[in-house]
Amino acid sequence: MELRARFDEDNNIQWAERLEAAGCKVLYGLPGYKVHCKVCLITRRQGGTVKYITQIGTGNYNEKTARLYTDLSLVTASREIGEDAVLLFNNLLMGNLEGRYQRLLVAPRSLKSSLISRVDREIDKARGGRPAHIVIKCNSITDKALIEKLVEASQSGVRVRMIVRGICCLVPRIAGLTENVTVVSIVGQFLEHSRVYCFGEGRDSEMFLSSADLMTRNTADRVEVACPVLNRELRARLREMLEIMLGDNVKAWEHLPDGSYRRRGPSEEGEPALNSQRYFAENARPLLEARRPERKTPPARPDPGPELKSAVRRRSRKTITPQD
Repeated sequence: MELRARFDEDNNIQWAERLEAAGCKVLYGLPGYKVHCKVCLITRRQGGTVKYITQIGTGNYNEKTARLYTDLSLVTASREIGEDAVLLFNNLLMGNLEGRYQRLLVAPRSLKSSLISRVDREIDKARGGRPAHIVIKCNSITDKALIEKLVEASQSGVRVRMIVRGICCLVPRIAGLTENVTVVSIVGQFLEHSRVYCFGEGRDSEMFLSSADLMTRNTADRVEVACPVLNRELRARLREMLEIMLGDNVKAWEHLPDGSYRRRGPSEEGEPALNSQRYFAENARPLLEARRPERKTPPARPDPGPELKSAVRRRSRKTITPQD
């Protein structure tokens, strides 16, 4: 239970007292470290074996912010991830930050180094003449080591595309440094809050959902978790969502080499307007309607139309040059 939760301390103290009064064991984190990861573990015994259901999210368990923030949540029956979650909770109970995990990347010990190693892998691919690609979505990026590694990736020919809502200390499109980096910030009806890291393309690609922004306070001074998305269909869905956000030409602002931002509009005459948040909301509506008792089977997601699909594909393939 996080008792230093911004704006929610009183509420968390009350819930901790109620849980303890009901017989629950409440953990209050580690001295000097804020526990910022969002993990829920359900353990059940079935037929003599223990099975796990693990939920890992990018946002808080808060009914108020759930109405205002955009977040992502993964629920998985993966045994490896479940065993990692068990180990994580046990380590938190013992005050141990040195745990080793099969699948989870856990700050403050392994998250940053694991991300850097995956950037290095894309750098090696680019230097070997193979396609190399990184997509990152976060709220802020200020971690110097990660910024320097992404600059090295750009210089090596890795295509780096970022969605950073807030503070961004990585300036894109500087010749000789970050000419292969683009950064957009989406400011819309909802607060963009999800964190996603994607490395590579195709079968060897890796995708992670995380609670951590790329800030030193997150990578070094907090307990954070990044969880891999192992299911191929979910990875494809996540890639589609990121392309929609990267193709936003209504609520997206482009980070320019001089440090300023310019609101993005259609890149060519006749390109349809794409508001990514509205697109997701309209796609979610039929799924919500399907939850009503009178509807037994959910309908397929509406087709956005060939023009919109084409616009997203064109933007995702666009070559970045210093003159853009």
